[in-house]
Amino acid sequence: MTHPARRDGYLLLNLYSGLGDGRTVALAGADGSIDWWCAPNMDSPPLFDRLLDAENGGRFDIRPNKPFTAERAYRPDSNVHETIFRTADGVVRLTESLNSGTAGRLPWAELARRLEGLEGRVELEVDLRIGDQAGTVSPFMEENVNGLVFHAGEVLGLIRFGDAVHVASRDDRAVRASIRLEAGEKTLLALVVGADEPLVAPSIEEIDNRIEVSDDEWRTWTGRLAYEGPWRDVVRRSALALKLLLYSPTGAIVAAPTTSLPERLGGDKNWDYRFAWVRDAGYTIKAFLALGAQAEAKAAFSWLVARVGEHGCKVLFTLDGRLAQRVREIDVPGYRGSRPVRVGNDAADQHQHGVWGDLFEVAWRFVTSGAILDDRTAAILSAQADACADGWRQPDHGIWELEEPRQYTMSKISCWQALDRAVRLADAGHIPTTCRDRWAREAVRVKDWINRHCWSEARGAYTAWAGEDEIDASLALAVRFGFPERARLAATLDVIEAQLGAGAFHHRQTDLRREEGAFLACTFWIAEARVLLGEIERATAMFEGALAALDQEGVYPEMVDPATGNWLGNLPQGLTHLAIVHCAVALAEERSRGG
Repeated sequence: MTHPARRDGYLLLNLYSGLGDGRTVALAGADGSIDWWCAPNMDSPPLFDRLLDAENGGRFDIRPNKPFTAERAYRPDSNVHETIFRTADGVVRLTESLNSGTAGRLPWAELARRLEGLEGRVELEVDLRIGDQAGTVSPFMEENVNGLVFHAGEVLGLIRFGDAVHVASRDDRAVRASIRLEAGEKTLLALVVGADEPLVAPSIEEIDNRIEVSDDEWRTWTGRLAYEGPWRDVVRRSALALKLLLYSPTGAIVAAPTTSLPERLGGDKNWDYRFAWVRDAGYTIKAFLALGAQAEAKAAFSWLVARVGEHGCKVLFTLDGRLAQRVREIDVPGYRGSRPVRVGNDAADQHQHGVWGDLFEVAWRFVTSGAILDDRTAAILSAQADACADGWRQPDHGIWELEEPRQYTMSKISCWQALDRAVRLADAGHIPTTCRDRWAREAVRVKDWINRHCWSEARGAYTAWAGEDEIDASLALAVRFGFPERARLAATLDVIEAQLGAGAFHHRQTDLRREEGAFLACTFWIAEARVLLGEIERATAMFEGALAALDQEGVYPEMVDPATGNWLGNLPQGLTHLAIVHCAVALAEERSRGG
């Protein structure tokens, strides 16, 4: 690409790549600036927050001091990332990694950035600025015998620079430096970060070596994936993105490692996604099982069941398993002026019937993969099946977490799904059978209620909620769930595409089109539904068309502006990558059957 230009100090979201270590995720821009990093955990206050505050936010910027172009890509089957900077005088490669060790995740966060001269001579500038957490902390630096140390609230960090890095100035918050590299020379810049704990002081050589160790670990993990079907590289890249979102200390799945990236530029639909949703966890576990990543699936399922046993079927939890805090607003400008910036999520106080369907679907997938359930898990599932049988008639906030409780069609379908899977689990001997017949009768009642109240003859489709004409793209998921009204679901898909289509993508609901971009997961859900209904060519065209419109491989966001192609919403967005994996796997399975 040409010199990656900033608009009012901000990069386009499609110019970021994600780095991760199983504990945190950093967003590295194509112009050499790391603009977002919550360290040492994904839900820690940000160390770098230029993404939301272009002028004053923290950043770790390394770039040529002359006009340049940038070419960037992940290493094959790895989350180690490389950028090639080209200037009139030479070429340099930037390799970036959040490092792991030979035994897995390090007990600290280690951000490594290696520079190598490839041609001629390149001079670069370094601007390392520690974030002040929206003015709530005052960072400071001090030198001791083990290196340059910084403090930012509870965060303690060590800065490591190679010999080619010449510090021009330093104050309590920032370091500015220059680098000159000839062809064949290399240097390293790195941060070692922890919180309220002693830190090791690894050498430059150790950190540099761990870039290759990390690359090997990523490629070894990817090499164990079972998927070898069509779009293999696309599936592997999405699997790597999902692996970034697995919080390894607990097994939680974060929806996205960012907050407040807008669903419409300048709008106020800016949410904090640094939490673990039951829905996202369920879909991720299914994807990991489909890809043969059983260790990740087990960790995530164990975490999910433990939280439900502790707190009940809540919508979301913190990454360490607590109930999420209510929203508070942070006084920073926001991405390209999109305010407010939020911390916390009010969906924690909602009830969504969909969590029942998600819980039981993943339990069923787990046991059909050859796993077994313990007695405590079986008891928790049985109790939740009873809760669903009692509660399905009540309104809820729906899959999209809307403010007004309604009789949402997708929520009712999720209740049918939960009760259907509970019956299957009981019949297969995985959970107690005491209430099995009651669950079966309630599943029939739910299905009949949906057909009486949520089907619109005028629309020729299931509507978003009972008694209204709004259309909801999430109803495409009902095909995956096996809801037994295939003809009506096929007709609903036709209406969804006609009413909610926007180029290669689709909006979520009729009344949300003016408020936000197209929701990427919906397109892949629709394509997957077409596969399961036997429309392979149509599904393939939709799947490949959406990927082509995204126009790159890497990490994907929540939404896209159909008019401009600009990315919107938090990223990397797990739901998008999950939808890609599920659709590709469905296509591959159908092709293997000769469909």
